[in-house]
Amino acid sequence: MATPGIAVRGQRSLLRQIREALAGGGPAQARLDMVVQIIARSMVAEVCSLYLRRAAGDIELFATEGLDPGAVHVTRMLPGEGLVGEIMRLGRPLNLADAPNHPAFSYRPETREDAFHAFLGVPLLRGGRAIGVLIVQNRTERVYTEDEVEDLLIVAMVLAEMVAGGELMSEEELKDVEIAPNRPERLKGAKFADGIAYGVVVLHEPPVAPSQLLADDVTAETERLRIAIEALQAQIDHMLDRQHGLVEASYEVLETYRMFAHDRGWNRSLEDAVRNGLTAEAAVERVRSEHRARLGQARDPYLRERLHDLEDLNDRLLRHLAGDGHVVRELPDNAILVARNLGPADILEYDRSKLRGILLEEGSAASHAAIVARALDIPCVGRLPGLRDRVSEGDRVIVDAESGETYLRPRPDVIRSIQVRIEVRAQRQAEFARLRDTPAFTRDGAKIILLMNAGLEVDLDILRDTGAEGIGLFRTEFQFMVAEELPRFTAQTQLYSRVLDAADGLPVTFRTLDLGGDKILPYLEAEREDNPALGWRAIRMGLDRPALLRLQLRALIAAAKGRPLRIMFPLVATVDEFRAGRALVDTELAWALRRGRPAPSRLDVGAMIEAPSLVWHLDALLPMTDFVSVGTNDLMQYMFAADRGNPRVADRYDPLSPPALRALAAIQKACAETGTPVSVCGEMAGRPLEAFTLVALGFDQLSMPATGVGPVKQMVLSCDRGAASRGVASLLKQTGGSVRNEIETLARKLYLSV
Repeated sequence: MATPGIAVRGQRSLLRQIREALAGGGPAQARLDMVVQIIARSMVAEVCSLYLRRAAGDIELFATEGLDPGAVHVTRMLPGEGLVGEIMRLGRPLNLADAPNHPAFSYRPETREDAFHAFLGVPLLRGGRAIGVLIVQNRTERVYTEDEVEDLLIVAMVLAEMVAGGELMSEEELKDVEIAPNRPERLKGAKFADGIAYGVVVLHEPPVAPSQLLADDVTAETERLRIAIEALQAQIDHMLDRQHGLVEASYEVLETYRMFAHDRGWNRSLEDAVRNGLTAEAAVERVRSEHRARLGQARDPYLRERLHDLEDLNDRLLRHLAGDGHVVRELPDNAILVARNLGPADILEYDRSKLRGILLEEGSAASHAAIVARALDIPCVGRLPGLRDRVSEGDRVIVDAESGETYLRPRPDVIRSIQVRIEVRAQRQAEFARLRDTPAFTRDGAKIILLMNAGLEVDLDILRDTGAEGIGLFRTEFQFMVAEELPRFTAQTQLYSRVLDAADGLPVTFRTLDLGGDKILPYLEAEREDNPALGWRAIRMGLDRPALLRLQLRALIAAAKGRPLRIMFPLVATVDEFRAGRALVDTELAWALRRGRPAPSRLDVGAMIEAPSLVWHLDALLPMTDFVSVGTNDLMQYMFAADRGNPRVADRYDPLSPPALRALAAIQKACAETGTPVSVCGEMAGRPLEAFTLVALGFDQLSMPATGVGPVKQMVLSCDRGAASRGVASLLKQTGGSVRNEIETLARKLYLSV
């Protein structure tokens, strides 16, 4: 008997035979039978079988050459059952000399396969998911060669695309085959930006479906791939060469990325796939699917991070093959953007009038993508592991950012329910709009100033619509994060001038650059830190790089043009840091006056209270400041030593707990005694129940995302501050954990709108 794999060599010959056989048409089963016959003959195998996954999850024998034909559509494996289930689970080939003695072997009498020992099975991968298994078998015990494994992998990839494209079976015949997930699913994640949306999936970086799988000219296709790889490597080399001054970990990250781009194994896999008859684009998708299947199951965070690196390299290589750069995509009117993660600039590239919601596999509520989503009033749910592999472009999905959930391919009853909730939210928004010009007084006459957080020019368009009385926090770093190079003095001055013009006399508090931590700029030298949240960031970076901070202060003073100016320093941890920052403001003001430039009509300089150290040094800090603002996001994570961006610990504390509320009460009391204006500009201020608690503690100024102004104003108008203060004061004495339930009960007793 001939040795398998030597009778007919070359995938191109084999794939051409399959194409020619299918061109004749005929019933679906006859076409499938012909395909496995051709593969068996080409591989000199006594058995060739094709299994496909049904929508219910079981794996069914769809065609065979060599096993009992009566087993077709009869033999089914449960998920994970048998050698077929093992291949589906692992997403990689299984090559056995004696299959019946393998512990996972599951004998099915109707197939009569116990006589066959040599076994080679490979998954049909599509988008990193196994949709079926292709198997060849022989009676003689032997291990198939690497070339034979490669042959079958190439054939399996093409078959996967043929099945998905309807070339092997019609859409009606495929209706119960799970080419892509098609069952309704409900995934629990985390709420990043409030709201509800229903629409269709748009993948942030959609997989390229090659228009042509088989190369017409292998030599020409090999040259295309070579040129694209060299261009990619040159691009990565250029990126690395520009990062002069990087040391240790930072440099190693880029070096690892470059290593992947130059990796001989990755390059060889691509080249082999092209030499075996695939187009360059199809080769990239083939290698991408293998990496996803192998590394996607890794528990080691390092290995999963390497998968992200490889994904990015594949995407870059496809762009080089396409010969074009980034192209802005046309969105459907009800787009739901799905991505593993996003940067703030990524969201801004899309048409916000058509972007209804965002779903992310990763990220955190404190990420800048989440902040931008909140600023744009786009519902966003994150921390949805495996999301990308569970959806396809065009799938119907629901973003329920009220509960932090998403519904994939929802049932009609779920859609009807969510549409009712969307209508109710629209009615509430209309009510908030009617309250826009109503002053925020409590029922017992206390005036509460409601301000808006901002950081994007698009925020300025809605300032008046929200009913906010000014901007309590303008995050200046966003201009730096979306730019390709350090913004110059003129660009900064123009932005700050536009902000003040848009405010039109309403107060604006500019926070100086809060860079570092998770906000790394590609054009600034930065060293990778083990604990960036506690590292070189915010005012620390500004004081160590005084030229950077002074340039910003100079631009702010120039932008004021005789108008009032409020400047606030972030993450002040010591009185000396604030003193040094204020000295730089004085230096820049003197510089402007010496040159005859107009000074601000009033210049207020404040500090953000985010470091717990300041809570016990307010007696020294407050006399130096014109105002302070409590940044509850960082203050709480530092108080409880729990990273708010880490899903494992972010929920381990509640700001509505006695230690947090006592700290806030101490800050408010100290400011009241010294007459220092104080506001709260963290996430707490924008949530009605938490805002109710802040009002009860005595805070008169709250700054929040634009979407929070309406709900918080409605709460204020229904609040009896005196009764609220008495109720919350009693809770500060409790010795237990969170008092959220007690505060909710108090709010109900006071008939509060929260």
